[in-house]
Amino acid sequence: MAERELLLRAKDISIQFGGLRAVSSFNLDLYAGELVGLIGPNGAGKTTVFNMLSGVYKPTEGTITFVDRDGKLLVTSGKNPTQLNRIGIARTFQNIRLFGSMTVEENVKVALHQKRTAGPLDVEFRSSRFRRDEKMMQEKAESLLSLFHIDGLRGELARNLPYGEQRKLEICRALASEPKLLLLDEPAAGMNGQETGDLMDMISFIRKEFNLTILLIEHDMKLVMGICERLMVLNYGRIIASGLPEEIQNNEDVVKAYLGSGFGKDKEGAS
Repeated sequence: MAERELLLRAKDISIQFGGLRAVSSFNLDLYAGELVGLIGPNGAGKTTVFNMLSGVYKPTEGTITFVDRDGKLLVTSGKNPTQLNRIGIARTFQNIRLFGSMTVEENVKVALHQKRTAGPLDVEFRSSRFRRDEKMMQEKAESLLSLFHIDGLRGELARNLPYGEQRKLEICRALASEPKLLLLDEPAAGMNGQETGDLMDMISFIRKEFNLTILLIEHDMKLVMGICERLMVLNYGRIIASGLPEEIQNNEDVVKAYLGSGFGKDKEGAS
């Protein structure tokens, strides 16, 4: 059996806001190709962990390392979101953050700007380099939108899309940067059962299609138990359990803190 490639390691990371210690000694090893879920009650610190992994927050303690697109091991704690996006980390947000007054296609193209090679003079004089960049961005945006079956909406303003399509577009935009690691923060929030089922299929598909490693936060237990290979449970800023989905759903500490006593009998979900 081939040895797994360690992609990201968070070692004893903690963060404190004034007198509040939001996350304490969080440890995570993510291996290439994994799909891992981070679950726990509201206020447990899940999004705070994401904010540290994606550069929104700098850990008060501990280190985060990541293997970039060139295979180099880098210390990423302290780098900002733009720097991390360039080396292969992309994320979505619990509250959708699209550019509402821009079109669907323009939202995707925004994520492609870092791949441009043209400089200001190329733009000014519409050089061949500028035209190549424009063609690359157009073709890439069209390809991604087609893959997500929203290419027919390319000219629509993002704010006018139905909620489920906005979620698709946000994930589509994240993929435009060609990440190695995709962080999904409650992707099923606000979705109905049909939309959640479609989302499960989409996450499984993009993981294989783009050779991604995915870490997701989610409260929909049907989604989590259905697609995640392993789970980590956070409560009051600390990991209280980790393991396979079936181990987590039968863990007494997790049931008490989060899932509820009825979860084992009704595995359709707990939020």
